[in-house]
Amino acid sequence: MLIGLAAFSLSFYLLFTNEGRALKTATSLDEGLSLVVPLDNIHSVSQQNEGKLVHLSGALRTSKPLFDPSYGLSIHAVKLKRQVEMYQWVEYEDSKEYEENGEVKKETRYSYNTEWKSEVVNSRNFDREIGHKNPSAMAVESFTAIAPDVQVGSFFLSKGLIEKIDSFKQMSLSKLEDPHADITRREDYFYHSENPRRPEVGDLRVSFFYAGLSGDKSHLGPADVVSVIARQRGDQLVSYQTKSGDVLQILYPGELSAEEVFQKEHESNTMKTWGLRAAGWLAMFLGINLMTRILHTLVDWLPVVRDLVNIGLKAFAFCTATSLSLLTISVGWLFYRPLWALLIGLLSAVPIVIAKSRVPPKKHQ
Repeated sequence: MLIGLAAFSLSFYLLFTNEGRALKTATSLDEGLSLVVPLDNIHSVSQQNEGKLVHLSGALRTSKPLFDPSYGLSIHAVKLKRQVEMYQWVEYEDSKEYEENGEVKKETRYSYNTEWKSEVVNSRNFDREIGHKNPSAMAVESFTAIAPDVQVGSFFLSKGLIEKIDSFKQMSLSKLEDPHADITRREDYFYHSENPRRPEVGDLRVSFFYAGLSGDKSHLGPADVVSVIARQRGDQLVSYQTKSGDVLQILYPGELSAEEVFQKEHESNTMKTWGLRAAGWLAMFLGINLMTRILHTLVDWLPVVRDLVNIGLKAFAFCTATSLSLLTISVGWLFYRPLWALLIGLLSAVPIVIAKSRVPPKKHQ
């Protein structure tokens, strides 16, 4: 019941603040679109646009290649990620409930399989550790290298913009040689194994991924093109603070117009808004379910009554969560769009009206 009360309370905060965030973001995007200045020439820095919100598209460029000396690998890219996986035992749990002598019991069975995992699986927590023991650490660690200076034309990207370059692609290792005698290359992996076709627990395999291909010297293809909307500060592109309160610092792959970039941001804002609305409703539904669980427990010894009460409580939780969620959303809209808030507030009463209309008058009961 305490967990349910916490989830119930959290749902109000989540639903209410989400509406304000969504409207503020939409207003900031509209403000940004009305102020943005397209840059026709990205290879020269114009002082006329100092401090303004600008839009530009161009190929990525880095000053130095990223490299991994342990495996003799280098690439001109914004990010280079080394991913290390270890062959380990993995435990699977299969639980099923059954009824015996009027009581509901739970039976759990465990099975084990060997798989490649990027995180160390702690075998000490296994139900049967004997015969299924994993190493406690990996001899080689994963890491991500990031280029310190990234440019589009003559402009340097801020750290916030560089973080948005995260579309990783796996790097082909077909043209590379085995870096050491105890490392074998097979397909696009380096194996720390005596026999990569039949690995043993504790063996490692290493793969590489890159994001933001830059320069014209790479055998992987031409440099990636990005579209950026940010504030010009000298030869740097940094975040822009809108009057509505949001910060604009946008980067998308491909050559897009300013209108297309802002349209994508609006779509992303809409998806996030509906996702948080669904999460808020679910938190409220689960909270009510947990708080009323005590009623189900009181009649647990009566099978038929127990099932009926369970159905009734779920219907009650569904209707109440739907009404309260709509009511909370309408309050969130009250400060911005009163007419929409009133409409949503009236809509919140629909589940209650439907439920009340299904109750027959006392004289017919």
